Amino acid sequence: MMSRYSSYKTSALGLLLVMAGLLAGCSSTKPEQKADATAPGGVKVTGNNGSLFGFLKPYRIDIQQGNFVSKEMVSQLKPGMTREQVRFVLGTPLLADMFHANRWDYDFRLAKGNGQIMASRVSVFFKENLLEHVEGGDDLPTEQEYLTLISNAKVGARPELSDTNIKPASPVAPSANEK
Repeated sequence: MMSRYSSYKTSALGLLLVMAGLLAGCSSTKPEQKADATAPGGVKVTGNNGSLFGFLKPYRIDIQQGNFVSKEMVSQLKPGMTREQVRFVLGTPLLADMFHANRWDYDFRLAKGNGQIMASRVSVFFKENLLEHVEGGDDLPTEQEYLTLISNAKVGARPELSDTNIKPASPVAPSANEK
């Protein structure tokens, strides 16, 4: 006959093994990825379920790396622009390599907490310090699509506007009389 102590000990050991198995499933570092959409030279979006038993989902933060370049930004680029003009439009490049001095790379990666990953790359090429051509950026999102993506809003949803009438400040050039 089993004693009461050994019965508790067996139950506790079984419970401990079940808990360890559940926690091991939560600590996976490489979730299974499935491709949702791929655009060569543009934006690549992948995603995964990232849940345990279909309903347990640990909290994960959004991680943004690199320079976000929108469709509107690339449309402003014209051959013959100077490096300063390109920097004004696109921002400082993520990769400016001394071995490829005539090439700037704008890499971007957004890993959402739900497992969705958005990545894009735009490369800008110069010849004699003037913009020659741009590679990538064919299927980049617009700024509104990006804001919708990071805010988890539905596509086409409009943000709520306040009833306060705020006008943007208009720049005023200093006059010659001001000191």
